[in-house]
Amino acid sequence: MEAQLPALLVSRPENRNYLSGFTAEDPQLDESSGCLLITQRRQFLLTDFRYAVQARKEAVDFQIEVYRQGQAQAVGRLVKRFRLRRLGFEESHLTVHAHRLLVKEIGQKTEMIAEPGLVEKMRAIKDPGEIRLITQALRITEKSLHQTIAFIQPGRTELEVADYLEKNMLQLGAEGPAFPSIVASGPNAALPHAVPTKKRIRTGETVVIDCGAKYQGYCADLSRTIVLGGARPWIRKIYRLVRQAQIAAIRGLRPGLGSDQADALAREIIETGGFGPQFGHALGHGVGLATHEAPSLSKFRPAPLQPGMIVTVEPGIYLEGRGGVRLEEMVLITEKDARLLNRDKHFYDWTEN
Repeated sequence: MEAQLPALLVSRPENRNYLSGFTAEDPQLDESSGCLLITQRRQFLLTDFRYAVQARKEAVDFQIEVYRQGQAQAVGRLVKRFRLRRLGFEESHLTVHAHRLLVKEIGQKTEMIAEPGLVEKMRAIKDPGEIRLITQALRITEKSLHQTIAFIQPGRTELEVADYLEKNMLQLGAEGPAFPSIVASGPNAALPHAVPTKKRIRTGETVVIDCGAKYQGYCADLSRTIVLGGARPWIRKIYRLVRQAQIAAIRGLRPGLGSDQADALAREIIETGGFGPQFGHALGHGVGLATHEAPSLSKFRPAPLQPGMIVTVEPGIYLEGRGGVRLEEMVLITEKDARLLNRDKHFYDWTEN
């Protein structure tokens, strides 16, 4: 913890997990399974009766405090007990309502200090054990996707394919999907975050599949675009551009490179090809305990890449009413360059026509 901050309140589930080993997730936005209060000398995990046994088993280096009247009251008691004059909190996760309750309970003698991204910066650099778990999550994802591509045929619905994909993940050893799988065909493939529907997949249209397994708490993220039968010229054109942009970005990634510069490696190719406005999202993001975490490969949030970061490289082109293409790989930033973690090679090698 930073020396000028006497205590930090950790409420985001992934950050609680990372620091303490407590794996419980929050049931919903306004319902917490607990929080951490970390001072310069002591560390507490505060939770309620539902998670008390799990907390004692998992957070072995933390003192467990089981509250019965509410989390804010429990935090307030500890703040007053240790006479804390400043308390850091995670502004990106704490709701306005929860913040108001805390301010009321801790009193006017303690100042609440917003600490954006303190734990996230630590999580961005993966240790060898984390890299191993993320890689295993990716292997499960790739195997499941391989089986699913063989399962797809004209007439199957997007929902049927997504269900088959996620069941495969479980059979292959995953805890479950890291996020709801995307299976989007035809016009739906032009929606970057499409939700699978009862639409039936047809020959000749693009099918974007975006999926990831979770293994021992760690996530994978992988996208492929397939076409059943022959692909029309416009599909081949945007697919080639996306693949060229992806390869160029992966080859150019290295420690010290700004995340905005990484984004530009792919974006310039797609813009030169005439589809800049149709590539409307960032090039990629970090992956770990969360599917989306630091760093963001975006021109809006520049930060230098560092060894140990695992990021996605996922350029895309989306044509409203027609379809789209997204291709996504996972890459580890090394001491010198970047190492591709994927083994799956399900890409089309369409020549110019």
